[in-house]
Amino acid sequence: MKRKEGNRVLIVGLALSLLVFVSVALAQDKPADDMQILREKLKADKKLLVAENMQLTEAEAKAFWPVYERYQAELFLIRTRTIKLITDYAAAYGTMTNPTAKKLLDESITIEALRLKLNRAYLAEFRKVLPDVKVARYYQIENKINAVLYYEFAANIPLVKTEK
Repeated sequence: MKRKEGNRVLIVGLALSLLVFVSVALAQDKPADDMQILREKLKADKKLLVAENMQLTEAEAKAFWPVYERYQAELFLIRTRTIKLITDYAAAYGTMTNPTAKKLLDESITIEALRLKLNRAYLAEFRKVLPDVKVARYYQIENKINAVLYYEFAANIPLVKTEK
């Protein structure tokens, strides 16, 4: 039970750190060094969470971590695009128009499609290095992190204003 609570705290902490990352990106008055430090901390925290929960053998770990790193690099590109989407939404929030809303919504759907495509592509890669039970476990960990992150985004990003 204690481990479960620790993992929950780490997942929430990771999601909150990602929110801070987005906030820093939105502020854009922070030096690039701060962004790099935060990015590295997030990467290390997430890797620690994954390592603690995957229960990999030494041989599995040797094969898994390079695939994980490649996957995370591609996922980072998608998350960067998500941050830009949130930044664009924040900039347009007070003066949202139909064309802007359409553009933002289309980008949101594109990002989700890219995330799904990435998950499908890497499923085969992860299956080459791990048994399906451990691949399923890894995808569960990623899904839990994403669920907390999306919850935090939903709680902190206001709904689009509409005309009355």
